[in-house]
Amino acid sequence: MIVVMKVGATTKEISGVISRVKALGYEPHLSEGEERTIIGVVGNGNVREYREQFELMDGVERTVPVSHPYKLASREFRAANTLVPLNGHKVGGKKIAVIAGPCSVESREQILEAAHAVKEAGATALRGGAFKPRTSPYAFQGLGEEGLKYLAEAREQTGLPVVTEVMDPALVPMVCDYADVLQIGARNMQNYTLLHAVGKAQHTVLLKRGMSSTMEELLMAAEYILSHGNTRVMLCERGIRTFEKYTRNTFDINAIPVLKQRTHLPIIADPSHATGHWEYVEAASQAAVAAGADGLIIEVHPHPEEALSDGMQSLTPERFANLMKSIKRIAEAVDRTA
Repeated sequence: MIVVMKVGATTKEISGVISRVKALGYEPHLSEGEERTIIGVVGNGNVREYREQFELMDGVERTVPVSHPYKLASREFRAANTLVPLNGHKVGGKKIAVIAGPCSVESREQILEAAHAVKEAGATALRGGAFKPRTSPYAFQGLGEEGLKYLAEAREQTGLPVVTEVMDPALVPMVCDYADVLQIGARNMQNYTLLHAVGKAQHTVLLKRGMSSTMEELLMAAEYILSHGNTRVMLCERGIRTFEKYTRNTFDINAIPVLKQRTHLPIIADPSHATGHWEYVEAASQAAVAAGADGLIIEVHPHPEEALSDGMQSLTPERFANLMKSIKRIAEAVDRTA
């Protein structure tokens, strides 16, 4: 349930509602808009039976039941887009954010070369995996903390914030020390212990959709993070598993406008994992921007033929620079910037 306060409700009136929510055994979640304040009432039990009590309280305009199982992620809770700060920009606003870099941090030289290249082309942030979940236990698993240190050095040299994956709740504090954005990979979307941990960390989170997960399951995963008061959450559509064999995944372009309608959280598209082939990444990126995505996350490697992971879907710096030019034209056509 949502408690909508009157325009001009006082701090005392808002505090009174919050106290009443807590007294009933529920968790209050405050959303302060330009005109009015909204208080989400979240928890187990039939909160609707208390609607009349809240509507009689000073400063309350009305209460609204939430029809979706995801409460805090819904447009009902927050009608305006949530804007997530990233490198001086607000992801979810008019500007398209572009997160770029290699799948894995392989060496100091590699990540620094990639970072400078994507910076020069106009990227918003640097991506790179220090810890890599791989299907095969014999595949390259990442450099761990050493890789995080290289990412931090790349940020120092370029000014680009760092986006990197965290796989274990125990590693969240360490990754927070180095990274600006914690990525939850597709394989960990429903790792609820990890979702609780990143929610408690109050760090910006990029949550990827699981390869066989519905949009509602993605939103429910986001709800775990939001339930801890961490509102800096970005959702990522990276393709889902279908019967198709010519691409790595099937890019669910439908998910972008559907999610934009249902949630206030920014939507990032991952055309690299969605297609699995560098030849298709530019076209999929253009489609994502046209469909309303708030950002892109793209794999770029200085030498894809030498990559220890995902070389087939990685762009060279030159191809990435060309992609940046093309998506700027698409962004302008849909009244955005890139």
